[in-house]
Amino acid sequence: MSQKKYLMTQEGLDKLNAELNTLITDRRKDIIERIQEAVSHGDLSENADYAQAKEEQSFTEGRIQEIEEMLKNIELIDTNHKHANVTIGSTVVVIVGSDDEKSERKYTIVGSNEANPAQGKISNESLVGKMLIGRKAGDEFSVQAPAGDVSYKIKSIA
Repeated sequence: MSQKKYLMTQEGLDKLNAELNTLITDRRKDIIERIQEAVSHGDLSENADYAQAKEEQSFTEGRIQEIEEMLKNIELIDTNHKHANVTIGSTVVVIVGSDDEKSERKYTIVGSNEANPAQGKISNESLVGKMLIGRKAGDEFSVQAPAGDVSYKIKSIA
């Protein structure tokens, strides 16, 4: 069975490695200390601190496993390229809206695990991301949104 590939930029990979390091070196240690302190207070059946620390430990260990699995299956996205068509890793400037109300937005197409629309990073699996892939500067398309169709025109690709 093939493993899922996680598309990620170098920046995203660095953040993921930093999170893993923090979880393993700091968070894990803090939780173990909290559990030991809660155990020293006696009866664990009615010890809320112990229950909460064990729950956090479970969550943290799960996140560590999730990150380690992702790291085994990372496919780095090259963001230092110049293509005529939009690809994963491209930064695209688009004009959004109609003649009456236009705005300019800048998107970087990234993998779903790294997407953060507030920072202009949209997933290649998102509706707009899918519509952008393969297009070139000057192309126009519209996306059906809950509030109605939204028009896009690609101004530039980097």
